[in-house]
Parts: sequence; structure tokens; C-alpha cells
Amino acid sequence: MADFANRIVRAAKLDVSLYEEVEADQSAMGQAMLVVILSGIAAGIGMIYQGGFVGIFVGTIFALVGWYIWAFLTYFIGTKLLPGPQTRASHQELLRTIGFSSSPGIIRLLGVIPALGQIVGFVASVWMLMAMILAVRQALDYTSTWRAVAVCVIGWVIQMVLLTLLAAIFWGTAGQV
Repeated sequence: MADFANRIVRAAKLDVSLYEEVEADQSAMGQAMLVVILSGIAAGIGMIYQGGFVGIFVGTIFALVGWYIWAFLTYFIGTKLLPGPQTRASHQELLRTIGFSSSPGIIRLLGVIPALGQIVGFVASVWMLMAMILAVRQALDYTSTWRAVAVCVIGWVIQMVLLTLLAAIFWGTAGQV
């Protein structure tokens, strides 16, 4: 357990060697998933006044689904559309590194303090984005951080379009049923 906690701290510190380590460690998938779950639970607890206990559960499920989809998009964009000369990666490697990039999201637990909610949420989002870019750069063996930024931006745009379409399908037609 100490190794797991150490990995969370190193991921949050943006330790490049941690991302290389979990990329190579095939047994780290469960740990990566647990980081995503902890981050999702922390966000739910931090927003308990808005979402209640159901929000914690739903938020955690969405965090897990989003993690999987995001890793797939990143894998496809990074290895098929924007590969670097030495890019060699699998979907599982991206799941592990991106899972650990959720580590900074655990601070969202502090959002339960009313005066800190929005500030903590913003800081966590920026911090997680920085960790995500680092995770993508390492998993895809990029030498350029800008290439990793491009992969993340393209993936984010695609994910937002997909989520908007799903919301329109499910919630836009809900009143017509």
C-alpha cells in the first residue's frame, strides 16, 4: 500500500519516471483504476452539497467511463494520426498512465469547504491537465510536449462533441417521450 501511495504522490508531483514506470508495469492497471475511482469519489465528496450521495456514485461511474474513452481516443489519435518517429504504445499503457494522471484530482475532496470549492476545482483541473499531457507524452514516447498537447486538445474536442451528441439524444428527446 505504501508503494501505491508513493505512486500517487509521484504522479501528482509530475514525476516523469513514475509515468514511465506505470507505462511498463502491466500489473499497475488495478492501481490506475483505483486512482480514477479515488479522484471521482473526491470530486463527488467535494461537491456533496450540489450532487448529494448519488452524485458521488454517478460521478465515479462517469470518471471510469471517461477514463476508458479518453485513453482510447488518445491511443488512436496519438498512434494513428499524430505518431512520433519512436511512438510505440498500447491502449493498456495509456490506461495506466492516464489513470495515474488523475492523482491531482484527489484534492477535489477539499471542495467540501464552501469557500474553497471553485478554487480547488479549478486548480485540480489545471493540475490534472498538466499530468495528462505528461502521461500522454511518456506513454506515446514523444520528444515534444507540444505533440502531446495537440493529442490532448484533439481528443478533448472529439470527446466534447460525442458527449454533446449523447446529451442531445438522451436529454433532448426526453421531453418528447
